[in-house]
Amino acid sequence: MTDRRPLVAGNWKMNGLSAAAAELDALAKALADRPAPACDVMIAPPFTLLAPFVAAASGTPIAIGGQDCSHLEPGAHTGDIAAVMLRDIGATSVIVGHSERRQDHHETDDLVRLKAEAAHEAGLVAIVCIGETEPERDRDQTLNVVTTQLAGSVPDAATADNTIIAYEPVWAIGTGRTPTAADVATVHGTIREVLVERFGEDIGNGLRILYGGSVKPANAGELMAVANVDGALVGGASLKAADFDGIIDAYR
Repeated sequence: MTDRRPLVAGNWKMNGLSAAAAELDALAKALADRPAPACDVMIAPPFTLLAPFVAAASGTPIAIGGQDCSHLEPGAHTGDIAAVMLRDIGATSVIVGHSERRQDHHETDDLVRLKAEAAHEAGLVAIVCIGETEPERDRDQTLNVVTTQLAGSVPDAATADNTIIAYEPVWAIGTGRTPTAADVATVHGTIREVLVERFGEDIGNGLRILYGGSVKPANAGELMAVANVDGALVGGASLKAADFDGIIDAYR
């Protein structure tokens, strides 16, 4: 499969005040001044910055996404954000099932699937995150965890147009540790096999699979060259335009 367009997505997590818009401007300038990368680019800022980032990214190749959404429709749900609200403000995608949501807020596979379905109904692309913890890795349960999360978290209506899978080994997020290229190839290859078996050749081979977990400019080239790696979901390194553009360099 050669026509899956890679995506380099930045997850800003709970970081960024209004002054951080300067980094978005710097990234847009870098993308304009250098050869266009052969990938899509997206940033998911905190909710407080969504509106100004959508406005600032207008006319640039940078898409803006949300970091989470509720599975519920708008209503009496204090503190929640409906998927349709993200779409209304100009977001094009939303991250669901990130390990920090699964751990800090005890989100289950069923809830993640419901959030992805809500994203689809709102016209958003759902970036569904999966990945094993360090204890699970040490018990050699990586592939079992990943396949179980895939089965429970990805909606039956997933297509290449409305869903992206992001594999993030939890033990590698923000730690500076990364699995070997061979490890990533094994997991991404298994994910691809599971997707093809469930959805058929066309959809299964069309769905993009991102890698996340301590992706940096220094290792992006090697990781992005691995079979079935269709881009990256980047955390800390996406906060600075120079670092994030250095990761995008893997596709220049």
